[in-house]
Amino acid sequence: MEALKNLRICDFTGQLAGAGATRHLAAFGAEVIRIEDPVNEGRWDILRGNAPFVDDRRGIELGGAFNNHNVEKKAITLNLRTDEGKEILRSLVEKSDVVSENFSSGVMDRLGFGYEALKKLRQDIIYVSNSGFGASGPYQPYKTWGPIVQAVSGLTFSSGLPDQPSAGWGYSFMDHTGGYYMCISILAALIYRSSTGNGQWVDLACTEAAATLTGPSILDWSANKRPTRRDGEPNSNRNAWPKMAPHGIFPTNSLDTWISLACRNDDDWTQLRALIDDPAGFDSNYDTLEGRYAHQNSLEELVSSWTLVNSQTELASRLTSLGIPNAPVRDPQQRIDQDENTADWGLWPTVEHTQMGSVRVDGLPVHLSETDWNLERGAGCLGEHNDEVYGELLGFSSTKLKDLKSQGII
Repeated sequence: MEALKNLRICDFTGQLAGAGATRHLAAFGAEVIRIEDPVNEGRWDILRGNAPFVDDRRGIELGGAFNNHNVEKKAITLNLRTDEGKEILRSLVEKSDVVSENFSSGVMDRLGFGYEALKKLRQDIIYVSNSGFGASGPYQPYKTWGPIVQAVSGLTFSSGLPDQPSAGWGYSFMDHTGGYYMCISILAALIYRSSTGNGQWVDLACTEAAATLTGPSILDWSANKRPTRRDGEPNSNRNAWPKMAPHGIFPTNSLDTWISLACRNDDDWTQLRALIDDPAGFDSNYDTLEGRYAHQNSLEELVSSWTLVNSQTELASRLTSLGIPNAPVRDPQQRIDQDENTADWGLWPTVEHTQMGSVRVDGLPVHLSETDWNLERGAGCLGEHNDEVYGELLGFSSTKLKDLKSQGII
């Protein structure tokens, strides 16, 4: 059974902050109709046609990340520069439950499809806008991109090593977080509508979503007046809440292989010290947590010199046997191809893409006993579902479809 099989979404989202939200809903059975511009071949989404690729082929349909973020969605093309294109969109909105987008604030209003216009087409419509700074406030006119959002939200400032410039977050955590909030808000609005019959506008600011990831830094300043960047801080390879030492990532004996380990208390440390078996290197400074915490620089040098002459696999086995928290730092191949638990969970299912063929994509890290997710179909190619959506849903004849295509409307 598909939990969201009766939900239809008129979808303008792209990249990940928006497309990630409707991707999750599609996985649970929602009919997500993704609308793209036939003139620019959907290139407002920069992932379309861009790397990574599955083989030597290149082209607008072959972008691996685009496929990953748009699995199970139907793809149609529609030229909203034309009056007839706008009229077709009105017909589609009337048959949809949700209109979703992550354009810059105000784009849908300029197209003539802001919330007030959408309500006239369907009174109970749920409109979801996900922009950098939301639809109100002094930053509303500004446009954003990943690095900008991460800087303004505080994420960039909070990441790095002592005495080094802010490192920023190399991976797009704020895009994922924005997508998660967008997905949750759509479901919340649907629950509200089911009990009241009323739709609403869901206004999401991705910068504010990213700011929710800075909680520890904000709390430390609010409660303790301690700034994130101070002498010796931040150190992304240590743990301050609660105090643990050693706690971090340490090199092992093969190139670019690492292991994480943490001593939660003196018992863990006693076990680790016996395993290292080098009493000459450890004086009384390391006997207590406070002592180890105060001498982390020298402590980490001693631990690293030991891990560096051991293999990652052997260390993990020995540490685990002693109950010391640890984990090998997995590279993508190890995590995806060589982890039995990952395979058992089906975390990277294979979907069929019309041009790419069989391709693995991200699954969802959750399973429902009665209404589990399902991913089988890759992202739609440009206009791949025009006949289905315009013909079956809107009732256009084959002749009309040909005319619309010849006129550049679809």
